Amino acid sequence: MDRLATLYIDKESHKFSAAHYTIFSATERERLHGHNYSVSAMIAAPMGANGFAADYNVYKQRIKALCDELDEYLILAAASPHQQIEELDDNYRVRFNGEEMQFLRTDTLLLPIVNATVEEFSHYLLQRLLAASQGEALVEAQVCVASGPGQKGCASWRAMDEGIA
Repeated sequence: MDRLATLYIDKESHKFSAAHYTIFSATERERLHGHNYSVSAMIAAPMGANGFAADYNVYKQRIKALCDELDEYLILAAASPHQQIEELDDNYRVRFNGEEMQFLRTDTLLLPIVNATVEEFSHYLLQRLLAASQGEALVEAQVCVASGPGQKGCASWRAMDEGIA
């Protein structure tokens, strides 16, 4: 059996600042606010003959690029069943429980998630990291997103599961 190695990547530069609100139900949501999120990852891969499992620099660059894509935006959950989002000229008009909010499109990202939570962000970033890593011999991966010290959500994937857990 091949030897496996697990690499942990948790760099200070792997962060993004974003505004959001969490939706609790069809009638309740948080107020709009922001966080300084940090992103960490774990990857497991077979050891190569050269003593490496994977190139840290490649994964550090990928994670940094993913963080940069989210930095300094308002993030909206485009797949939420509790809000309706439509384009209106230079804005997104969002309707939730009888409220109407408008946000500049240039300041807003619509992500294919059901809620703007660390759990959903971690699944979204894991899917993006795996897509960028296709063809590489990964056995397992995990991405965690923290919204503050001691508060994070993680998403995991294993090659044997052929999916994201």
